[in-house]
Amino acid sequence: MNRRRHSPVEHLLCDARGSALPIFAFLLPLVLAVIGAAVDYTRASSANAKLQAALDATALAMSTKAPSLSASDLSAQANAYFSALFTHAGVTDPSVDISYSTTNGPQVVLTGSANLKTLFLGMPPINARTIHIASSSTIAWGNTRLRLALVLDNTGSMADSGKMTALKTATQNLLTQLQNATVNNGDVYVSIIPFVKDINVGSSNYNASWIDWTDWDANNGTCTNARHHTASSCAASRGTWTHAAHSTWNGCMTDRGTTAAPSSGNYDTNVTLPTTSITATLFPAEQYSSCPLQLAGLSYNWSAMSSLVNQMTPNGNTNQAIGLVWGWQSLVGGGPFTVPAMDANYQYSQVIILLTDGLNTQDRWYTDQASIDARQQMTCNNIKAAGITIYTVQVNTGNDPTSTLLQNCASDADKFFLLTSASEIITTFNTIGTNISRLRIAK
Repeated sequence: MNRRRHSPVEHLLCDARGSALPIFAFLLPLVLAVIGAAVDYTRASSANAKLQAALDATALAMSTKAPSLSASDLSAQANAYFSALFTHAGVTDPSVDISYSTTNGPQVVLTGSANLKTLFLGMPPINARTIHIASSSTIAWGNTRLRLALVLDNTGSMADSGKMTALKTATQNLLTQLQNATVNNGDVYVSIIPFVKDINVGSSNYNASWIDWTDWDANNGTCTNARHHTASSCAASRGTWTHAAHSTWNGCMTDRGTTAAPSSGNYDTNVTLPTTSITATLFPAEQYSSCPLQLAGLSYNWSAMSSLVNQMTPNGNTNQAIGLVWGWQSLVGGGPFTVPAMDANYQYSQVIILLTDGLNTQDRWYTDQASIDARQQMTCNNIKAAGITIYTVQVNTGNDPTSTLLQNCASDADKFFLLTSASEIITTFNTIGTNISRLRIAK
């Protein structure tokens, strides 16, 4: 018989003594390809995670600006912000696209992509020199309804260092931000409380039953002895006092309580409804010469609120406490305020933002800061106990001490803001606006 001669390859494959080596040699390129692919795809996964984080952060940052920017400006700022955040070895051609829409509720949609240079997959036989990565982030406004009281310092010192101008800009921006965060009328209500030593409820309310005229009548009128200008001095001179017509009142209100003892009922620190049977619960009229603008109760009349903000002018002394308690009153009703009913189908967030540039200097009873601060701290505690969130902003351009009162009044540490320049009012209100409009990463 003739024996068939095996080729060298057949001989090697059939030789049991050397079978592992040829198999390994045959599989080696495949093994390297699998290991290389695992390495490159692990790198791609890491790069994609960083891409997602950068997109989320950029979308959140742009959501505070989107309502007030053109599409081109929004795109430019989004790309700049994203580029500063997204860095990863081997990544090329990063890009983002952003859109802002209110069609189905306000939302910002950001999509991003990049290419990752491969280390192994670019070699034969795969020849994949890059891996494309892409992701997206959607920021939507939550559906909790908001009621916000803006308690804004209008005192004389706000004229310094551009503070009043910055406050107007910041407040206008905040109103625009909140308006754009609404889907339906009533999703957001805002009250505006300009304060100095007093607040102004509007002189047209002079016939209201919730006004206490006791002090006003005693200090505004005429005496038959023309040298005397108060009821007490007139009586001492045995003259006859006639108080002025209430229609001449300028709308200013001072702190509640009794003349001799503010602690009687602590009505200057709470929102007990006024009742004619308890004089101390009524709101005391005062003819304060530096009366601020008339406050505005809860509303979604954005143009009216914008007009009020534009008219704010600095004048008078500082009494944060009266602004704060009237901000609270505007959320619960009473006196000049009628508060819209809350819909049981919704959750509600109630917030007060108190901004001031000075320390307390004067109220109805005191001219020392410590006494006024003590009353205000009681108000702060009562508001927080009622479940209302307080943000406090101290604009300290005059090297005043940091206000311990405002720090303690804020609902928590990250809700107190210490500013050292007027321009920071704008960025701070932007930050607070983002928080209270309940932005969230939807997907």
